[in-house]
Amino acid sequence: MGVKGFVEGGIASIIAGCSTHPLDLIKVRMQLQGESSGSVQPLRPALAFQTTTTRINLPPPRVGPVAVGVKIIQQDGVRALFSGVSATMLRQTLYSTTRMGLYDVMKQKWTDPETGNMPLMTKIGAGLIAGGIGAAVGNPADVAMVRMQADGRLPASQRRNYKSVVDAISQMRKTEGITSLWRGSSLTVNRAMLVTASQLASYDQIKESILDNNIMKDGLGTHVTASFAAGFVASVVTNPVDVIKTRVMNMKVEAGHAAPYSGAIDCAMKTVRSEGVMALYKGFIPTISRQGPFTVVLFVTLEQVRKLLKDF
Repeated sequence: MGVKGFVEGGIASIIAGCSTHPLDLIKVRMQLQGESSGSVQPLRPALAFQTTTTRINLPPPRVGPVAVGVKIIQQDGVRALFSGVSATMLRQTLYSTTRMGLYDVMKQKWTDPETGNMPLMTKIGAGLIAGGIGAAVGNPADVAMVRMQADGRLPASQRRNYKSVVDAISQMRKTEGITSLWRGSSLTVNRAMLVTASQLASYDQIKESILDNNIMKDGLGTHVTASFAAGFVASVVTNPVDVIKTRVMNMKVEAGHAAPYSGAIDCAMKTVRSEGVMALYKGFIPTISRQGPFTVVLFVTLEQVRKLLKDF
């Protein structure tokens, strides 16, 4: 039964991840807006008599998810929306298969045999454990995915131009060391714990409430309703951590130069100081736009896969 849970969760996660990949790519591009120092422009004071110039930091204009998507298509074509999809597949295979399978194992062991339900706090605990372990396993693919998705926003001369997730991991290992594959791992683990706890626990809790109160029968309508609500909860809880994780993973560390961020806290402080607190919710619209459909596809597919494999 334990292996079955891993297989079911893995299949559903890969389908959901690949089908919503363009939305995830747009989210990453939006989260990186305002990070570059390219917004610093030399300006000459109006009443200056000397030939020197003064550099004034101008805030970059905010761009919405539709505009970001259109710009990607205009610059690099429709295929660019699927940049890094190979990394997404590997990430879902490693990370989501692990977290979904472990959660299912704990759910079976900790469910009350009399009521058939598991207390909410126990669900949250199971989600925290499963998410943390899954993230540690899948972090290399997560770093590769973020970099491949973000590559298109850089000037052509600065792009990494990874050919695939295998090439990305290989180049990072050679040029930055094996530890670079776990860059931002503390953030990844924290985010994954929050995502899994809020997503899986809220889905099960909302689904049980709907069925227990006879609001709807156990079917597609219940699965869609519960999964979309779970996606919204997960988006609100995890977006700030996701922004910091994306920036730490994407930072370019060059030999002889200090890293842009010394760690997660440093990144959070610099982000808030230079862009304001709401910068931590950059990309929230594409996050919920991606997290909602992703969670719906994930759980609807999972329920269908469970039906197909119920006799195995």
